[in-house]
Amino acid sequence: MNETHPPVHVLILAGGAGTRFWPASRAARPKQLLPLLGGEPLIAATARRVLPLCAREASAGWERLWVATGRRLVAPTRAALPEVPERRLLVEPAPRNTAPCIGWAAATVARDDPEAVLVVLPSDHHIADVPRFLEVLRAAVASARGGAITTIGIRPTHPETGFGYIEAEEAEEATGARGASPQRVLRFVEKPSRERAEEFLASGRFLWNAGMFIFRAGDMTAAIRAHLPALAEGLDEIDRAAALGAEAEAEAVERVFPRLPAISIDHGVMERVSGLAVVPGDFGWSDVGSWQSAWELADKDARGNSAPEGSVLIDARDNHVVDLRARPGDAPGARRVIALLGVEGLVVVETDDALLIVPRDRSQDVKLVVDALKAEGRDRLT
Repeated sequence: MNETHPPVHVLILAGGAGTRFWPASRAARPKQLLPLLGGEPLIAATARRVLPLCAREASAGWERLWVATGRRLVAPTRAALPEVPERRLLVEPAPRNTAPCIGWAAATVARDDPEAVLVVLPSDHHIADVPRFLEVLRAAVASARGGAITTIGIRPTHPETGFGYIEAEEAEEATGARGASPQRVLRFVEKPSRERAEEFLASGRFLWNAGMFIFRAGDMTAAIRAHLPALAEGLDEIDRAAALGAEAEAEAVERVFPRLPAISIDHGVMERVSGLAVVPGDFGWSDVGSWQSAWELADKDARGNSAPEGSVLIDARDNHVVDLRARPGDAPGARRVIALLGVEGLVVVETDDALLIVPRDRSQDVKLVVDALKAEGRDRLT
């Protein structure tokens, strides 16, 4: 990476709840903090794969990595990312959607260098082809350095109704080749019906909106000033306090942030700004949006089952079994035996205080269980 350019910083958005992964995910342990695909938590994997974008040396890369999260998640987030300096944690006093925290990060980075590029990424996605992902991100960084607020669009593989879409000027041509080149964004489209999603797929002009945004810090602060003046006013107040020292800044964040407008960066800025660019990407992306997604990404046996070692699977196919009662270092024989007989297409998740059994094709509805528990006042389980 050419260090003669202004630096690249990365902001990881880590405030979500992930109710579709109950009972593994809870309010105090959301999706990004779970090792849903084995190994380390999703947020740790997100951070490590972008370090080469921040600096040649990994130690320097951590200095340019920011994490936006809620107060209740500070301790587990620090445990998942001990390398991130404490001053790089942007702790939101109240949830206000993505525009305020992204604006706060952009304004903070811009104090030192408005030409610095900020890459904004979700904390809980999976990337199969990391080298290709970094190639696409570097193309987006180059686009941002040229003055265009830029996003990443994923070439759709099926008519998905659960994602928003981006219509690009030349998406089909751009994504048909391996080279990553920015294209002009024509419009953002909300989650479509099945019929419209099929039309989008057939046209070749539409990409999935993966929630990744790249821009110079000064360009984003200018865009917020133009399109979200109330947010800009609040961020200016925090900036003025920051000039007086860390204690004054912290007090201003506590006072100002909860009254900032609650709006997404998509609706507040991306859908309004002119000259927006998109770099099409094809790098094995998944938003890991449900237990179904986790099963699709998991290692499976010859019958399509993903299950802990020691499970008994008889005449069972295409099941996803997760045992969160197991502790690191447990021998397979010391764990509770999970046995499936004559069933297929199930998700089975066991924790210390809950057991979920649901058809895999209903895994998007797991959040209904969380809603029911809350309605019954059983918040301890959510």
